[in-house]
Amino acid sequence: MKRSGKSSDLGVIILCGGQGTRLREETEFKPKPMVTIGGRPILWHIMRIYNHFGCNDFHLCLGYKAEIIKNYFLNYRSNTGSYRVHLADNHVEHLGAQERVENWRVSLLDTGIETLTGTRVKRALSVLDGERFFLTYGDGVADIDVDRLLEHHFASGRLVTVTAVRPSSRFGELDLEGDTVRSFVEKPQVGSGWINGGFMVFERSAFEMLASDGNDPLETSVLETLSRENQVSVYRHSGFWQCMDTFREMQLLEQLWAEDRAAWRMWKS
Repeated sequence: MKRSGKSSDLGVIILCGGQGTRLREETEFKPKPMVTIGGRPILWHIMRIYNHFGCNDFHLCLGYKAEIIKNYFLNYRSNTGSYRVHLADNHVEHLGAQERVENWRVSLLDTGIETLTGTRVKRALSVLDGERFFLTYGDGVADIDVDRLLEHHFASGRLVTVTAVRPSSRFGELDLEGDTVRSFVEKPQVGSGWINGGFMVFERSAFEMLASDGNDPLETSVLETLSRENQVSVYRHSGFWQCMDTFREMQLLEQLWAEDRAAWRMWKS
């Protein structure tokens, strides 16, 4: 097995099929990956993170309200920029400079409404090239160095590498000395308790254990089994990471973007 290569050589699978029930304010009408931050779907932000490191081959595992994600990418060019439409002859005139159009190849894969995450990934492998791939969830962003993640994966010699993160606290933290507040930290990262933050690397062979007719969750089927076989490495990311599980977390990400404090925005334009 060849244990070398660049991030740009790998395809990226993104899980986009869940119903996002804890963000029902938004997901009643759209899938969670299409909830916008700064006017762009969080899915776009995730793809730009990978694209910053040269990745441009994306495979989206769709389920709940798949048609909304399909329509977004099928009409991607017309969803950006300004136009004048001449109704008499249906001529479309571009007004001003057009926004950047990413050099991405996007596979829109209908992997089923009730399909569990492990089986969604296995279905995506039928259209993905190469021995390994990146895999992440469609609702979390980070200032992660994807190149270093891949280097760690090669060095580990394991079938899977998961990125471990410390989630931020829901509350501010007071640094106290007696009855005096020395400092206040808004939503600090918790000091212990690492969780899987997505941004994973998989060897294709990691999915050989899944029965073709099964419906398997990624975490308690693939990852748990491979962990028992000592085949899961961990890449600890101590920088910024934030998922968008709730309305409060959506507001936090929106605020960070509006205030130009979005640490995950590593790209320049």
